Amino acid sequence: MKNMTPPAATVDAYISQFPADVQAQLQQLRKVIHTAAPDASEKISYGIPTFYLHGNLVHFAAYRNHIGFYPAASGVLAFTPQLAAYKTSRGTVQFPLGQPLPVELIKKIVAFRVAENLAAAKRP
Repeated sequence: MKNMTPPAATVDAYISQFPADVQAQLQQLRKVIHTAAPDASEKISYGIPTFYLHGNLVHFAAYRNHIGFYPAASGVLAFTPQLAAYKTSRGTVQFPLGQPLPVELIKKIVAFRVAENLAAAKRP
């Protein structure tokens, strides 16, 4: 059956839909992304929280058993060895709920994506 709930209009509204423990992890991830990309803005895109800096930077979303982190295919590929402990696919990383987030790794991935987006913005 399809979920008939309309998508959240803001990142705060999105996060508030989840249980307190999941909200805490989502807020932590949000803070880590802000730290690594202070000039990025937030919006809802594809129905999930998105950070935007000269284009989509990263997305994240909560699911039943994990938090999905979407740093684009390049963000996953560049950090494949460091992401070996997590389930990944093209452009997606799954962080299991209830386990500590790899904060330093997330910062590095976001910084990598910031550099990519800034370089792309400078191209004619």
